[in-house]
Amino acid sequence: MSTRKDASKQTFEEALRRLEEIVEKLEGGDVSLEESLKMYEEGVTLSKACVEKLTQAELKMKRLAKDVEGNFRLIEEDPDEE
Repeated sequence: MSTRKDASKQTFEEALRRLEEIVEKLEGGDVSLEESLKMYEEGVTLSKACVEKLTQAELKMKRLAKDVEGNFRLIEEDPDEE
């Protein structure tokens, strides 16, 4: 069992850093086929977690709006529903 943190519990930066490590090692070609497959699987999981975190951040940013005083606030309703 891996001692690495579950990808969904890592910050975006942690997951991205680990993904970069995996890519570097795989590109180096100094790992066995079995280890390469494990690392590839971990990389796919990390990649999916990063995409999910970016998607959530993007959705939150889309819901931010400036009020009349220039302050940002979250919009609860979907503006496309009007």
